[in-house]
Amino acid sequence: MKTLKFRKVLSELILKGEKNPTWRLYDDKDLSTGDIISFLVWETLKEFAKVKLISVNETSFGELTDEDWEGHEKFQSDDEMYKTYSKYYSRKVTKDSPVKIIKFEFI
Repeated sequence: MKTLKFRKVLSELILKGEKNPTWRLYDDKDLSTGDIISFLVWETLKEFAKVKLISVNETSFGELTDEDWEGHEKFQSDDEMYKTYSKYYSRKVTKDSPVKIIKFEFI
């Protein structure tokens, strides 16, 4: 089964229903609509949810729409967002970096 990891604070937002899309860069899992995914807490690798992907769309950070932001954690600035994702992926992230917008539902 495919897995996605989330920092503990983000896993808590997902379980509360406050975060319902996830954004992913450099998709090495070939995520697609209909996939069943196990969500893991990054720090412990323990499963906290099983979900079904209901949509997977690719864009760039510079082209994110209001709809893409719905249910996603906010950042104080674009610079903070790029720094956060650069840290997550150990690569420089800019407005031109591709990002997959992944929406899911619990199963």
